Amino acid sequence: MDIGMFQNIQQQQKLILTHEMQQSLKILQMPIVELKQEVTKELEENPLLETTQEDDIQMNDDYLVENEDIDFNMLINTMDKDDFSETTYNTASNERKEIISFIKEKGTLRQYLSEQIIDLQEENQVIRACNYIVDNLDDRGYLDCTVEEVAGNLRISIEEANYALTLVQNLQPCGIAARNLKECLKIQLINSGIEEPKIYKIIDDYLELVAQNKIKQIAKNLGIDTKKTQEYCDLIKTLEPKPSRGFFTGELESFVIPEAYIKSIGDDFYIIMNDNFLPRLTISESYKKLIKTQTNEEVSEFIKNKLNSAVYLIKGIENRNKTIYNILMVIIDIQRKYFEAGEQYLKPMIIADIASRLEIHESTVSRAIRDKYIGTPYGTVKIKDLFSTGIESKLTDDNVSINHIKTEIKKMIDNEDKSKPMSDQDICDILVSRKIEISRRTVAKYREGMGIMSSSKRKKY
Repeated sequence: MDIGMFQNIQQQQKLILTHEMQQSLKILQMPIVELKQEVTKELEENPLLETTQEDDIQMNDDYLVENEDIDFNMLINTMDKDDFSETTYNTASNERKEIISFIKEKGTLRQYLSEQIIDLQEENQVIRACNYIVDNLDDRGYLDCTVEEVAGNLRISIEEANYALTLVQNLQPCGIAARNLKECLKIQLINSGIEEPKIYKIIDDYLELVAQNKIKQIAKNLGIDTKKTQEYCDLIKTLEPKPSRGFFTGELESFVIPEAYIKSIGDDFYIIMNDNFLPRLTISESYKKLIKTQTNEEVSEFIKNKLNSAVYLIKGIENRNKTIYNILMVIIDIQRKYFEAGEQYLKPMIIADIASRLEIHESTVSRAIRDKYIGTPYGTVKIKDLFSTGIESKLTDDNVSINHIKTEIKKMIDNEDKSKPMSDQDICDILVSRKIEISRRTVAKYREGMGIMSSSKRKKY
């Protein structure tokens, strides 16, 4: 990691999100289980919100009350109308398009990192990549995608993606955005100014022995005395393997509830949104009556704030559902063969493909699919797992998705002779024979990313 990369200082334009936009982005990003918890909380705290059995409850901006004299008659007339205008995220002329990829979430790791990113004086494109990286951290604080995927999804160079990753990895908490445990530990050493090469060697080659406390064996392998080895290992044990510790990471679901179900009917696929999981919301009739007769200024202010909050929530859920629906429509169009015949037909697809078709920002797509699942003919799948970049295949005109290649690698290893396990080169040769252009190093990277040990560690005697 080149710490000197941080010396490039440029002016960043800071953008301010309205309260409504923040609320809408927050709702869009929530998985359905978390959103239901948010709705339940609002129903308890906001007396203007009620549940209803009616379908297609929609709100327009006429509901919202500004900081001026409240025209309650206007509000009542608006509430009593049935022709509420629809709101949508996917029109090119919509001036509320996202041009910033962060929102504030109380107490979360994402909020903490986003606040630090705001202070980085970098070009907007770099800031956008930093926020994308933060949006793709897992619950441990590790990066849940590759640098190549960051570059591909944002249509930036590998160098720019690596630079953004370096910026994020130098934020607090130390070790954030590492791609694996070894990198996480080494980031912490670098940021602490520790340069002793043998400590890095222990992390690279002997972490399992450290966990087993085999100090003498490590000392023998390194050619140093036991006391010094013990000192190095004790230092490593003080490092934090989970940099997100102490932060709420947003992973609330203990079980998976799909956002929607993809059903095959005849020759077509249909999207059935899981609307019944959430209560349908409307504005309380009793408070409509109260508004008509209310003259107390303090009570009027209270009703105004609660009314706006209720409308933001109802509109936010409506926009969220429309956005997810539109994204799924495009995914079905691109991945039709996958839905027809299974995972081996999953095509390369990146977030920018969806954003371009819907004329929305990449970060909107990223938020809309984050931690969300759909029911498919082949079971419940994470929407994000349908996205991947591709590798050239000489067998067809299409690229082969990385997910498909990983599946093939895992199948080979699962079926190998454990007394003579396949090397990365063996696997590479087989894939090349199938007209998939791939290197041994890439095979090793995918294998390690799936948590599969090298051939020497898989061998059974």
